[in-house]
Amino acid sequence: MRPDGELRWAPGRPVPVAAMLRPLRRGGGDPTFRQDPDGSVWRATRTPDGPVVLRVRAHPADASVHAQAWGPGADRALGGVPELLGAADETWAEFVPRPEHTVLVESWRAHRHWRVGRTGAVFEALSASALEQVVTSVEAFAAWRRLVSRFGEPAPGPVGLLLPPTPQQWSRVPSWEWLQAGVELRRRKVTILAASRAAGLERTLAMPPDEADRALRSLPGVGVWTSAEVRQRAHGHADAFSFGDYHVAKDVSWALTGEVLDDAGCAEVVECYRGHRFRVQRLLEFAGARRPRRGPRMTVPTHTPNRALRAARAVR
Repeated sequence: MRPDGELRWAPGRPVPVAAMLRPLRRGGGDPTFRQDPDGSVWRATRTPDGPVVLRVRAHPADASVHAQAWGPGADRALGGVPELLGAADETWAEFVPRPEHTVLVESWRAHRHWRVGRTGAVFEALSASALEQVVTSVEAFAAWRRLVSRFGEPAPGPVGLLLPPTPQQWSRVPSWEWLQAGVELRRRKVTILAASRAAGLERTLAMPPDEADRALRSLPGVGVWTSAEVRQRAHGHADAFSFGDYHVAKDVSWALTGEVLDDAGCAEVVECYRGHRFRVQRLLEFAGARRPRRGPRMTVPTHTPNRALRAARAVR
């Protein structure tokens, strides 16, 4: 199937396409995302002009990127490719890791061409991040996969991806479908309320980072963690550190100081990188910086609806 548009972008630097777009994938079974063995990344999304499937592939030989798009939103998506791949990350050159933070220094040197990208899709990022509140990634990704498969639509293009639901489609998901996906009322309400304010959420893209954070957190159920997860992806905010995450503060503090600290302790450690705290977080993730795990691994919770339903059936 011929694409509806193509773009070759040459930013003058190698672009690590897979590393930059991987955070947009919600688990290995995400029906909106695909990565091919040749490094091509496919993404189904929605734009103000309509749905689109975007295929992006890096060409290291000439430091360029080739993008193809299918669907009514093709021109809009292709026009956004540079920002998707970090062209709007204007502060990257200001970042210099401290020499005593050796793991960070090494990762920075190994990933000098990585930038903070920007999708411009606020509600899409929020609807997915809301499902990830409180529960493990395993449960969150399973819920995303089930709900998108049930209520998304076939995306344009040749590879059979699905589009994430529109705000209206999210609002019409029956209560029992949320429960079957393991999503309790609190998380469900975040997405439904966000759907009713989707247009206002998109306006946060034009706000300064602190103002956008306040606007997102004014939505009931959206706290510091959810706001950061949205801004990392949709806004391209290099300072949107994932405070409130079960692992991030502990892993980052251990990588930088050798001590496992909570959010407050980690905040003191990374304060010297204000403006780049998400950049630090991501570079340490690239380095595989994980604190030693001496206790049992965190288990999949049993308090969510689908786990409770299975347990009840097992008793019967």
